[in-house]
Amino acid sequence: MDFLLRPWEESDAESLAKYANDPRVPFNLTDAFPNPYSISDAYAFIKRCREKDPEEFHRAIVIDGEAAGCVSIIPQKDIYRKNAEIGYWLAVPFWGHGIMTRAAGQICREAFARYDLARIYARVNTRNPASRRVLEKNNFILECVMRNSVYKYGKLLDSWLLALLRDEQENKII
Repeated sequence: MDFLLRPWEESDAESLAKYANDPRVPFNLTDAFPNPYSISDAYAFIKRCREKDPEEFHRAIVIDGEAAGCVSIIPQKDIYRKNAEIGYWLAVPFWGHGIMTRAAGQICREAFARYDLARIYARVNTRNPASRRVLEKNNFILECVMRNSVYKYGKLLDSWLLALLRDEQENKII
């Protein structure tokens, strides 16, 4: 299945709100992701993404002309300035097609080219093994298990910390 990564546009708001409002989407995301997800949430998110670029790197995942997900790189600051965090989500109808694996690989290549980074990392709660597989297929390495590090829907969960180093990524990410 083909997709395009591109900057967010105001015209993406309707499809963003439609796909992000599925209650299965925020299940494994931070509480900053609205649930339910309204059209005003979509416009606010798009505005924030456009204002933050190039300081942060947010891209719409466009499938069949609709924004059906997001992949982001957030460079860190201060003593962590050689690090960036990757975050992503994809609309439920497109799960299991390898889209997120390829989108994550593409944005990591772009981030290493764009920023002076030594590493890109992700934190994934342990009830989301599919997200861990997305990262591992792009040569992210499990660095640790952070016990009781996530509190979501009234439960404490463990999370995985995975990272990809600049010198490990060349010609290896999807």
